[in-house]
Amino acid sequence: MLRMDQVHVIRHKVLIEGRSRRSVAREMGVSRNTVRKYLRLSEPRRVETQPRARPVLESVAPRLEALMEEWSQRTTRKQRITGTRLHRQLVEEGFRVGASTVRAWLREWRRQRAEVFIPLVHRPGEEAQVDFFEVTVDEGGFRRKAWKFLLRLPFSGKDFVWIYDRCDQLAFLDGHVRAFVHVDGVPARIVYDNLSAAVKRRVGVHRELTDRFRALASHYLFEPCFTRRGEGHDKGSVEARGKGVRLQHLTPVPRGESLGEISQAVLAEVERLWAGRRRPDGKSSAELWAEESPRLGPLPEVPFEARRMVLVQVSRQAMIQIEGSRYSVPSRWKSLEATAWVGVEDVRVVCRGEEVVVERIRRGGRHVQYRHYLSELARKPQAVRQVAPELVAELGEPYGRLWKLLVERYGAREGARVLARIIGAVSDHGPEPVAKALETALGAGRCDLLALQRPTEIPLRTEVPEPLQSYEIDTARAADFDTLLPGGIS
Repeated sequence: MLRMDQVHVIRHKVLIEGRSRRSVAREMGVSRNTVRKYLRLSEPRRVETQPRARPVLESVAPRLEALMEEWSQRTTRKQRITGTRLHRQLVEEGFRVGASTVRAWLREWRRQRAEVFIPLVHRPGEEAQVDFFEVTVDEGGFRRKAWKFLLRLPFSGKDFVWIYDRCDQLAFLDGHVRAFVHVDGVPARIVYDNLSAAVKRRVGVHRELTDRFRALASHYLFEPCFTRRGEGHDKGSVEARGKGVRLQHLTPVPRGESLGEISQAVLAEVERLWAGRRRPDGKSSAELWAEESPRLGPLPEVPFEARRMVLVQVSRQAMIQIEGSRYSVPSRWKSLEATAWVGVEDVRVVCRGEEVVVERIRRGGRHVQYRHYLSELARKPQAVRQVAPELVAELGEPYGRLWKLLVERYGAREGARVLARIIGAVSDHGPEPVAKALETALGAGRCDLLALQRPTEIPLRTEVPEPLQSYEIDTARAADFDTLLPGGIS
């Protein structure tokens, strides 16, 4: 095939200079048919009246088809069939064929079987897409792996992002509840992967949903939809956006004291950049959101309870164990059964009508609140001595100053005995009334046992009815009642 500059010379010599086709053909070293062809065409082009014969390829094509069928069950995405490997196999079997011919056949074989992606239409309020993505964060000064929950509305491009410690069903459900509040509505349907938090099992094209996810969908009245297995591009909007959020908003690695703090900062930045974005057709995010927002379904009056219920046994140490972590509960619950409602950030424990909320910690940790042991500590001064720094830190001031003053004046052993008696008052009356009495005593420079032993004693007052307020009652003596005794003195 001629080059473009050669075609230009041929056309110029014949059409502009008026030379004959024979002389131009002789001068350019081409046939007269070629000259005639490029007088019709202005650029190099191969024109075939019928496909060229490929005898070598036709002889090996059936064997290549058989190899692809045979090896298809023995490959993975990373250990896939290549043209070089097919060529080597053919050579070992005695075929005489070039490697480039085999590679060309493999390219065509794959092209014919490649999926055609249909351009979809995203209508306002109709669809959302959800997925989890692994990310890295610096939490409390430590770099660690976390999971990013992302819900995206493809029509307006509005995103909700939240960072979680785990990629489990609890985080999955909690992410939905937060996302619906953030967008102030519910899309008609939501598209997911076949993740275990939502799908219990698959039977053909049918999916059996998990109980908790079915309850979520029923509470908010949306239709759950699922992609084909291994075809994440069926929800390509959230897939692409997940990578974009990681590069645009989580690079460099975000820092914060907690995942909640990091999530708030990332979400605020995502919202700020989204507000200034425009589509290629010129529509702004505000215009798109004004069109989509009214079409979202209404939120229910009460949000879905994303917590997971767990029945736990309280040990004799007044501790419960959840997912490998141990939490303290009030000591009066010892050896009883309790119900724990496990949330993303905390755990609510209920026992015999009482309720306490403790901060959720990572697997294998221990979370003890010594407020739960006040009645026991009041009877165990030695235990008070061992946990005094943690206890007074929980109670706050002035208990910290009191403990320091007691240790300086009496020493740790006797100071713990005094503090144990004060803890008894705290157990009976609460920390605030006792704290007021302690402030008064410490303000006067007193920390003696007699001054602090009963700081919450309040004199009793009796309200006298108004008609009786004019009467005066003399103080009675015990001897005045002797006359009422049998045989008493008259």
